[in-house]
Amino acid sequence: MAEAALPAAAFLAVKFDSIVTLIHVIEKSPPDEVHGQPHLKNTEEATAYLKDVARRAFPSGARIDFHVHTAETDNVAESIVAHAGELDHDIILMCSHGRGKAFHLLFGSIAQKVISGGRLPVLIIRPGKNDLQKFSCDSLLLPLDGDAEHAEALPVSKELAKAFGAIIHLAVVIPGFGDLSGQRAVTSRFLPGTTSKMLELSVQKAEEYIRSQLDALRNQGFEADAHVLRGDPAAVIDDAALEFNAGLIVMTTHGKSGMDAFWSGSVTHKISIRSMIPLLLIPIKDRL
Repeated sequence: MAEAALPAAAFLAVKFDSIVTLIHVIEKSPPDEVHGQPHLKNTEEATAYLKDVARRAFPSGARIDFHVHTAETDNVAESIVAHAGELDHDIILMCSHGRGKAFHLLFGSIAQKVISGGRLPVLIIRPGKNDLQKFSCDSLLLPLDGDAEHAEALPVSKELAKAFGAIIHLAVVIPGFGDLSGQRAVTSRFLPGTTSKMLELSVQKAEEYIRSQLDALRNQGFEADAHVLRGDPAAVIDDAALEFNAGLIVMTTHGKSGMDAFWSGSVTHKISIRSMIPLLLIPIKDRL
């Protein structure tokens, strides 16, 4: 299942002439099998496997490196983050399959822990029926909300759109009255009329904001469109990605996972759980 990330790695390696490091972490007291397949328990097995992956998943001439973390560890995510920093990489690519939505929501997957612990962008790939399904990126979905921090995903989206010749779909999601959560949901019960008016005002502001972003992109020569949508943000963004046939969703993240994300109601976290569309998460700069 982890190999589901390989087509994206090969695609980016060709597009950007990148060096790809294939990494395997030797786990402490590992099971004999993982998802019905033999578990790699030693350096020799892991190295042979990584070389085989390089041969069959990457085009001839691709610059591929290998690294096997030989010191047994019970914290795979921490090891991945540490090696990414030591080896001076620009992005981490990995598959997220985990053990179900409820488990992810409360405890976080390894992929989400890598996001939480690191400072690099992380591209999350979800396995499909064909784990080596083709990766393409001629359509990007960029959710925005008017927050300058969250707009930090825009420069990355522009670089990708330029490299891939992709269209950028901008989207702002305004929740409906019944989609509010946390303190806003409590307030809505006591002030329903005021809350409804505030939501409508938010729609107007969102339309003005996203129009300005769209005009700027088009003036810079990018193909783009813009949408103000209503509903539960995570569900609407996932639906929009499917409707626009997006090859990639690009979002920023504060790096929350597990219970932290659960209590904060993190939209990014919820999307990473539910969506099958590849998700590129850009760390907020205040974490760098």
